[in-house]
Amino acid sequence: MSVKIRLARRGRRKMAMYDVVVADARAPRDGRFIEKIGTYNPNTDPASININNERALQWLLNGAQPTDTVKAMLSYRGVMLKKHLQIGVVKGAITQEQADAKFEAWLKEKETKIQSKVDSIGKAKDEARQKALEAEAAKNQARLDAIKAREEEAKAAAEAAAAAEAPAEESAEESAPEASAEGDEAPQA
Repeated sequence: MSVKIRLARRGRRKMAMYDVVVADARAPRDGRFIEKIGTYNPNTDPASININNERALQWLLNGAQPTDTVKAMLSYRGVMLKKHLQIGVVKGAITQEQADAKFEAWLKEKETKIQSKVDSIGKAKDEARQKALEAEAAKNQARLDAIKAREEEAKAAAEAAAAAEAPAEESAEESAPEASAEGDEAPQA
């Protein structure tokens, strides 16, 4: 019986989550499995990988073969390195204390890398949000300036029209008294 460590899909359409399972190679993808050893959520940034490292290591040492994706996840979590170091201990190349020290050093370095990535993603999101707010404020200010300019142009045009009407009224008033003066003179003659 060939045993595989692989992903079993679950979740809704276009929002898949996966269970990391140990299953017989002949079993269907989402079907019967021997043991569930973790979960994988690719929808988060960075992707969430929760695996029981001890059980995964035990299955690997017993001969279970991981799929390519699961192998990458196990490497990311340090299970493959721990397996490599454990094989070195079994062969007598290094002691258990040395293997544990190497693994702890690697684990600390990996945690700092993950934390720096999470911080940089958060910082990039904040910067993008700030840029969007600044762009929106600039766009709103430009819109307000355009509205003020139109209002000033309309006001200037109204004043110009009023100024143009005022001399026309004055000339009309001036010509009207002359006409009335001519009209008054005509009946006297």
